[in-house]
Amino acid sequence: MKKYKQFIIKTEPFLPDLLSGLLWEFDISGIDEKENSLIVFADEHSSLTKDKIESVLQKLIGQKLIKSFSVVEQLLEEKNWNEEWEKSREVIRATDRIVIRPTFKSYSPEEGEIVITIDPKMSFGTGEHESTKLALRLMEKHIRSGDKILDVGSGTGILSIAAVKMGAASAVAVDNDPWCYQNCVENCALNDVSEKIKVVEGEIVNITEKDFDLVLANIQKNILLNIAGDVYKKLKPKGYAILSGILNKDESDVVELYQSFGSKLVEKETLGEWLAVALIKI
Repeated sequence: MKKYKQFIIKTEPFLPDLLSGLLWEFDISGIDEKENSLIVFADEHSSLTKDKIESVLQKLIGQKLIKSFSVVEQLLEEKNWNEEWEKSREVIRATDRIVIRPTFKSYSPEEGEIVITIDPKMSFGTGEHESTKLALRLMEKHIRSGDKILDVGSGTGILSIAAVKMGAASAVAVDNDPWCYQNCVENCALNDVSEKIKVVEGEIVNITEKDFDLVLANIQKNILLNIAGDVYKKLKPKGYAILSGILNKDESDVVELYQSFGSKLVEKETLGEWLAVALIKI
């Protein structure tokens, strides 16, 4: 049975937004935020080690951002990981009208609400993280009926599913992680949108379609920088890119690069330490 690394991280003071931003720089599969700790999950073959995490936390002590920390590493079987994940899942109100529920929680929607059912497993995109909420907020403003969507680094497929439920005609969801591919396929079926969403295991360079009305990318900063040219090529003129997963301090790095390809910043949303931006191809 496949196994996963689990790291339980505590700091004093506990700064979850700062810690999450730093940890997503590593080769990880997910982060679960508890009341006073973060639980980080990574594939058993991931390059992430306890020593690497402790090295980063030691730098935070040197910067006087935290006073102390502890890191506990464990190796879990897949079944145990999912059981632990499910114990902490709740119904999430991601925006004023978008509600995300796991398969094992019931929810009666109010008039006008969009309910998305997500079985997250190891994929990123449960709706809890600030970056997902920010992406959804901007999508509510910029998705138009009939839009053609590209979702890069799709994870659970939450953004593609939301886009279709908001009125998009179709979406292509691409992720290079086999687990995410499988999970996205499952979640599209759960939400009865499989016919409108094409799920691809790969990267943006593997997508042959062009002239997308909107490109979504809720991924780590360095990947956003690496794919900037590809995102621009995939957009039709006057098409939008919604980028999330950006720490506030990295805004200029991302926005200036995308602007250099011929995009214009339309607006941004912030939540805690996190930022999402909407740009238009000009």
